Amino acid sequence: MARRTRVKICGITRLQDALLAQQLGVDSLGFVFVAASSRYISPVAAAGIIEELSPFVAPVGLFLNASAQEVQDVLALIPGIVPQFHGQESAAFCEQFNRPYLKAIGLGGGMPGQGELAQFKRAGGFLFDSNEPGKLGGTGHAFDWALLEGNAAANKKPEQIILAGGLDPHNVQEAITRVAPHAVDVSSGVERTKGVKSATAMTAFLAAVASADSQALAAQ
Repeated sequence: MARRTRVKICGITRLQDALLAQQLGVDSLGFVFVAASSRYISPVAAAGIIEELSPFVAPVGLFLNASAQEVQDVLALIPGIVPQFHGQESAAFCEQFNRPYLKAIGLGGGMPGQGELAQFKRAGGFLFDSNEPGKLGGTGHAFDWALLEGNAAANKKPEQIILAGGLDPHNVQEAITRVAPHAVDVSSGVERTKGVKSATAMTAFLAAVASADSQALAAQ
């Protein structure tokens, strides 16, 4: 059966980048609500961009050790946004909002144990990144994909595997071939400068993902 790898472009700060990504066929856009990040965008500005998007492009809000009130304020302002927790948030913290969420897993310290991931019962997906646990990604560095090859090491359902960390138009095809993730997440790999996306790089990234999927289909 044909399988399509979903694409999330993260670190959106400009409407024109969001609209081009939508035109190219992305599935999700990420907005960084971490003030210390060079890709930070205010929730109000993000809401303005999201209002211009198709309802078929899922908005994701990135939080890093935020307070519950900060998260609630964003959810109230942008009801359709999916929280993505990048810090050291406990399962209890993530579950309290009574909605599906994404949990980022930094593999800079190695693969977490099976029990650690199992605690996040309402997680719609786990975003495996190259950063140290509890730190933001977007560093442009990849991790050892062997940790996730075949999805066995992650001990999760294939549809929960989101691959991030150092992906770009040049390596994403190989990454998909090796890991077969449900989705790939890119930020710095399609940027001109931090927070400003490159139309050429975004176009090439989506083309490389489509090429990987076509090769996988041909190999069946």
